[in-house]
Amino acid sequence: MKNNTTPFFSAAVIVSALGYFVDAFDLLLFGVVRVKSLTELGLSGQALTDASIALQNWQMAGLFAGGIGAGILGDKLGRVKALYYSIALYSLGTILNGFVHSVEMYAVCRFLAGVGLAGELGAGITLVAESMPKEKRGLGTTMVASFGMSGALAAGCMGWFVSDWRLAYFIGGGMGLVLLILRLRVADSEIFHRLRSRPDVKRGHIMDLITNRNRFSRLINSTLLGVTTWYGVGILMLLAPEFGVSKGIAGPVSPALSVVWFHAGMVSGDVASGLLSQYMRSRLKAMRLFLILQAVLVGIYLYAPLQLVWQMYLLIALLGFAGGFWAVFITNATEQFGSNLRATAASAVPSIVRLSFVPMALSFQWLKSPQVMNSTLHAAAVVGIVCLSLAFLSSFRLEETFERDMDYLEH
Repeated sequence: MKNNTTPFFSAAVIVSALGYFVDAFDLLLFGVVRVKSLTELGLSGQALTDASIALQNWQMAGLFAGGIGAGILGDKLGRVKALYYSIALYSLGTILNGFVHSVEMYAVCRFLAGVGLAGELGAGITLVAESMPKEKRGLGTTMVASFGMSGALAAGCMGWFVSDWRLAYFIGGGMGLVLLILRLRVADSEIFHRLRSRPDVKRGHIMDLITNRNRFSRLINSTLLGVTTWYGVGILMLLAPEFGVSKGIAGPVSPALSVVWFHAGMVSGDVASGLLSQYMRSRLKAMRLFLILQAVLVGIYLYAPLQLVWQMYLLIALLGFAGGFWAVFITNATEQFGSNLRATAASAVPSIVRLSFVPMALSFQWLKSPQVMNSTLHAAAVVGIVCLSLAFLSSFRLEETFERDMDYLEH
């Protein structure tokens, strides 16, 4: 693909955006149907909450394993193949999820879907970033991420139109299969074609990211920048009904509406952070501003004396907006590494972020236990302080990549 073609409507942008739409839909569908599905499987009360966190952990573990594998595949065989393999796998896992009759099988399906869900975003963003001129690639990746996040918004609306949670999973997986059947023609970037013609260059060696101190530092700091987004998704949004009870909100907080409002905010935040990074000509400065806003809103969400349900939904939407720098975060991670390790890093970074939810959730469960803090709100605050502090500090340990040419190698 050439940079002088219409980049905003190129096949790479369209397929990556559609793929991420289905990816985000399937990823967040569990948050929408978790109460209904687990209630049907015979769970309630604390057992339901614990099973929700356990299933989320299994999904995150799948996301980690799949992200590493898809990234390596993207550097070795091509960004496009990694993109389509990921779509096929998460579609299959999501369809199978509609047939489960036990929590154990539910966990297997969430793990399988997670393996597939992990690779789509990294492969798509890498493809778009390499196919567009450096002055505009931030806009291209913002389009992909913001349209993709609307898939999560669509998942939240499923509860209004589809009462059967099994059918919701069938629809989610079916959309991915439809995208595969369409098989829109996409070519790998010229950068990857040149890379593939050089047999002397090692591609997709995960150990090259780990054994080199400089590259490992870039990998870890790029990852830490995104942990607050999954803190918002996996704790503040997913457990919004439980937070509503802890705060004494009048009336139940709907899981589906929480997903809708949070991701409506994220779509807006993705567009705003992407445009802000273009205006400031800096990925890192834009993310710092959003992290500061996020810290303020977390404090309000947890400790402001709210009484009405609509006030919770308003804050959930604002939290989504503040956490909506996912496009800038992924673009920064993609730009931090040379083309022979780019897809590996771009898939590994969000996968490690998602995996970070596991210790995050375990810490939250331990802190809120009667033996420690005996408070859901205080436990969430402590986890949030740690996540936000790590993210903010990591932004000062990376080089700015806005003006960086993508056609370079990691030696």
